[in-house]
Formats: sequence, C-alpha cells, structure tokens
Amino acid sequence: MLPVVEERSNANGQPMRSKTVVITGGNTGIGKETAVELARLGARVVITSRDPRRGATALDEIRARSGRDDAVVMDLDLASLDSVRDFAQQLLARYERLDVLVENAGLVVHKRRETADGFEMTFGINHLGHFLLTALVRDRLVASAPARVLVVASDAHRSARSGLDFDDLQSTKRYRASVVYGKSKLANILFARELARRLEGTGVTSNSLHPGVVATRFGRDGDLGWLGRIGMPLVRPFVLNASQGAQTSVYLASSPDVEAITGLYWYKCTPAQSTRAAQDDAAARRLWDESVRLVGLA
Repeated sequence: MLPVVEERSNANGQPMRSKTVVITGGNTGIGKETAVELARLGARVVITSRDPRRGATALDEIRARSGRDDAVVMDLDLASLDSVRDFAQQLLARYERLDVLVENAGLVVHKRRETADGFEMTFGINHLGHFLLTALVRDRLVASAPARVLVVASDAHRSARSGLDFDDLQSTKRYRASVVYGKSKLANILFARELARRLEGTGVTSNSLHPGVVATRFGRDGDLGWLGRIGMPLVRPFVLNASQGAQTSVYLASSPDVEAITGLYWYKCTPAQSTRAAQDDAAARRLWDESVRLVGLA
C-alpha cells in the first residue's frame, strides 16, 4: 500500500495556496490525478495537452473534482520545439510565478517515428521537449524560489544496462520499443540529476521519480500496436490505478519535508536506488551538452 500524503496545512487548510503548478500531459492518467490533488491543496494548476478536445474534457473534470475554477489547460506538443517555445512564451506572459514544474508527459511507440524536428519520437518527447521547456522557464523558477522540478521517469530505465548510446541517441541503427523507452527514462533521471547540480544554491530543486506500474491509457492508443491493445489490458488487475500512481508526484510537489531535497530518484514517496548508469555524472553532463546542441540552445 502506498503511503498517505500528509501535509502541514496553513490556516485555511490549503498548503499549496498561491502556488502555480504546471503539469505536462495533465489531460490523462497520472498527470490528471496529480492535477486534481494539487488543485485540492490550493494550487493554481496549469495542465498541458496536445489534443485540445481531450484537454478541455480533462479540465472540466479537474475543476469539478477539485472544486477550483482557476485550473486551466494550455496547448503543448512536445514533439515540436516550436510548440514548446510558443507554450513557454505564453506561460511566462500569463503567470508571474512558477512554483512547480511536473514533467509528466511521455509515450512509447511500437515503430520508429520522428518528431517535427527530425528526432526519434520517444527520445524527442520524453526528454528533449522537456529539456527545452525547462531551459526556457528556468529563470522564472529561480525567481519564484523555493520552487521544484519533478521529472516522471520509470524503473524501465533499468533495461538500459549499458547506459545511453551517445553515438546513436536517435536509435537509427536498431529500434526496439522497450529498449528505446528505457533509454528515454534513463535520460529523464540523468537530466534531473544534472539539473539539480546546475540549480544548486538557487532554491530550485530537481528530482525524478518512478510512479509505479500504473493502469492508465499509456500505450493503449495505438502507439504500441497489438501489445498496447491486448497486452496492457491483461495486466490491469495487477497494477496501480492512476490516483495511486500520482502519489509520489503529489508528495514531491507539495510536501514541506522535501523542500530542500534535490537530485534524488523516488518511488512510493521514498528515495529509491537507481541503476549505476543513472548515477553516472559524466554521462549526465554529456547528455546535457548534447541536448543543448540538439534543441538549438548553443
């Protein structure tokens, strides 16, 4: 059983009151449940969605379940760097504060596909899109400190035993969906780790997390082919629901107990052991430098 998230509340019982939280991919699954819970705690929640229709439907549900009408949805397609830039520009113009950034959106695809910018889709969305977004809003996070960045990774990173292949980050030589996904999750952890190092002393923390094996729509919208359509529903009785899967994200976003803790990998609201490859600081720095080049920040 997952631990219950307990918060030290302020006078009106809303520990996240006046805080602005952005959750990528907040229109479904873990992201949506994270949005509901943080809104209930008083946060001004911004969810992103690449599908306006699904985003609007999710927003209605978040407002109804949380009892707050200030939650909003904004368009963001992490498969397009132009979309990331447009979103960041609109976000910064609309909100003076950014207290928590939850980088939750992600996918895995059965066959190799490319983003609008020519990157392998899984690596491009799960890592590069979030990397650019973080860079574009970094100064706002620092100005809002204490602030937090949460990167939703996965224990799937354990499949990348040999670490990242920096000679083939785009998986052009060989493509296996599970391996590519695992490497993207390894990139998530390395990114969060290096971000924590670079933000040291700013009052902004950076942590990654494994939400658990969660029964959501992840992998069931055609991206995984027959495995998503048939295999995923078969394991649903044995995995967490989305609300349970959101517990660690909610905890890291809101608990005063972790306000100054940074650079760790979490599971079930507790620091967890990642692989040796995920603790490779040289690889983390190299990934950072390569990401800067790929997204055009150099």
